[in-house]
Amino acid sequence: MASGNMACVTGMNSGMLSGYTSGFQKLTADDLKTAGLKEGDFASGTTEILKNKGDLYGLPFDTATMLVYYNADQLKAAGAADPKPGWTFDDFEKTAKAATRDGKQGFAVGMGDFQWQALPIAKAGVQPATQDGKLQLTDKKFQDAATWYTGLVTDQKVALPVASASEGGWGEDQYSNGNAAMAVDGTWNAVSYLKNQAGFTAGMAPLPGEGKDSLSLILGSGYGISKTCKNKDAALKVLGSLLSKDSQDYIASSGRSYPARTESQPLYFESIDAKYRAQVEEVFKAAFANVQGQYVTDNWSKVGTFIQPQLVSVYNGQTSMAEVLKSAQQQFGK
Repeated sequence: MASGNMACVTGMNSGMLSGYTSGFQKLTADDLKTAGLKEGDFASGTTEILKNKGDLYGLPFDTATMLVYYNADQLKAAGAADPKPGWTFDDFEKTAKAATRDGKQGFAVGMGDFQWQALPIAKAGVQPATQDGKLQLTDKKFQDAATWYTGLVTDQKVALPVASASEGGWGEDQYSNGNAAMAVDGTWNAVSYLKNQAGFTAGMAPLPGEGKDSLSLILGSGYGISKTCKNKDAALKVLGSLLSKDSQDYIASSGRSYPARTESQPLYFESIDAKYRAQVEEVFKAAFANVQGQYVTDNWSKVGTFIQPQLVSVYNGQTSMAEVLKSAQQQFGK
């Protein structure tokens, strides 16, 4: 999608926006009024999804955050308590160690940006980029937390090293296949994990906290108006229709995704099987209680492309996370 060849109303997700801001119009309060919308229509934090460096480029359609998914059967066999809202990183380590037994691992590390960064961000309380778009991979808190994360493989031995860089869904696959008791993934996969084909009893919890509320990113997608649009008012009215209560109620009732509009969110929980509903609602509400918009740099996609294949070497103990972060900071932090 070239920024100069975009439809009047264009969809975008939070992680990609920084590369396309030149193609979107910044939205004003008057624009939202024309669309028949206001920021207060949307759940707390969700309007951060399509903001970049403080400017609003679009409004959210759906929203997500990261969770820890667990295999309740493995934890029960290990005598470990199920993770729950309010748990700590000490709890996480104890659970992972207890569940590493009988050829199974307590945890499975991630390869995707969201999957591997979630726990370091939660532990550090700091993102790898600042709100104004500056890279800070070598921030001491983030670097220490990222080093702790890779140490789950190299030091604590509660997770296996990743086999190869082509295993982009390593952690999620290890969990789904019953080889690991816990893994991190997004709320978008909650229902599929609960109904897993392997047949184990799945559960979920917010990310653990480091003696305080756990910091998690608010993610999602939405729509903005292109700069090349010749009829902005008409496009804004289309935007208003796409994000109206009726439209958001529809996606919520279908269970396809968790809507960004506050008044539509209860319908999402009603769409979930009764035996899972209470757990999903409790965990979602806790997980979204302390979220922060994702901060990225203008070259964020290049940062991820550089780091991801090197994670294999880090997990295998061939290089350190600190070295990888330092190298990425030097190349992309200018």
